[in-house]
Amino acid sequence: MTKRTILAACCALGLTTAAAIPPPAHAQALTPITISYQPTNYWALPFYVATKKGWWKEVGLDPKFVMFPAGVPQMAAAAAGSWDVGATGSVPAVIGAVRFNIVTIGIDNDESATNALMVSAKSYDAFKADPKKIAGQRILLTTNSTVDYAVRNCLSHMNVDIKSVELVNLAQAPIITAFISGKTELGGLWAPNIYSAEEKSGAKVLCSGQTVGVTIPGVLVARADYAKQNPKLVAAFLAVYVHSWQWAKAHPEEAAKMLQAADVEGGVPLSDFGVKEEFKRATYSLSEELALMKSSNGGSKLATWMDDIGAFLVKSGTIPKAPEAKSYISDDYMKLVESDPKLKAFANSGN
Repeated sequence: MTKRTILAACCALGLTTAAAIPPPAHAQALTPITISYQPTNYWALPFYVATKKGWWKEVGLDPKFVMFPAGVPQMAAAAAGSWDVGATGSVPAVIGAVRFNIVTIGIDNDESATNALMVSAKSYDAFKADPKKIAGQRILLTTNSTVDYAVRNCLSHMNVDIKSVELVNLAQAPIITAFISGKTELGGLWAPNIYSAEEKSGAKVLCSGQTVGVTIPGVLVARADYAKQNPKLVAAFLAVYVHSWQWAKAHPEEAAKMLQAADVEGGVPLSDFGVKEEFKRATYSLSEELALMKSSNGGSKLATWMDDIGAFLVKSGTIPKAPEAKSYISDDYMKLVESDPKLKAFANSGN
């Protein structure tokens, strides 16, 4: 996956496309599948690794990638059938379930610690000592995103009325620029943008989802109609994804280099410090995925987390009513990986 292939021109929906890598002439016929994601996110690493390693063809897939700057345009593109499966944040996944018939089929990582409310270096001590001073301030963030969810939970935890602050919707890059130029005191960022703000402006994390006890999963998703019609292809996609994380855990030094290379291609270079921080996140094996999606006493752990996010979206006025998470979370496709000896062995292998 070269920079030329991965970073093509932006389309009207705010996406980029990457041409599929043609299979070798001797390979069996591969089935096309379109995968959506947001580059430079840690959970996008498996797509980069799998492509570099040629693992897609091992399960019969010929991927094309479509990339987005954030989750909301990613979900909207599903309405036109622009992608089949992918990875995204949990907040846009709920919006996708409500508006675009998107089903959640797995977990890509735990990003509770990497969605944060950040403060400029000059104001950090004052806000840390007395968070109520945040009232009346302007906070730059990307709305309807995981960082929006984290910031609102942080404010609630610090007893700062959400109505007392001005939330300004911006993409992540302009927020970093605002910190660097000294034009903002407060901003909501997700990784790796957190590290860029820290290193380039001295901004510090005041609060994250993790520090206030809020779980923010990233999730694997599919268009419901596509998944229903192509369950084996979805299972093959999941097997490659889970296998890539197992490989990364078994080969940390090479995985770190590949993460840095992927982020350079994505336009947000990652320092050695940032790499170490990223690899602190939890990612999941096949058995762990199934355990987190297994219903117990009416709901799974993942469903509980997603229900909390649905409640947040209702409270913020983004959606009128949140469906029960168990209605759009399906472990059927991960179970298909478990029940297929070849896919299971591949998913569990770290080689």
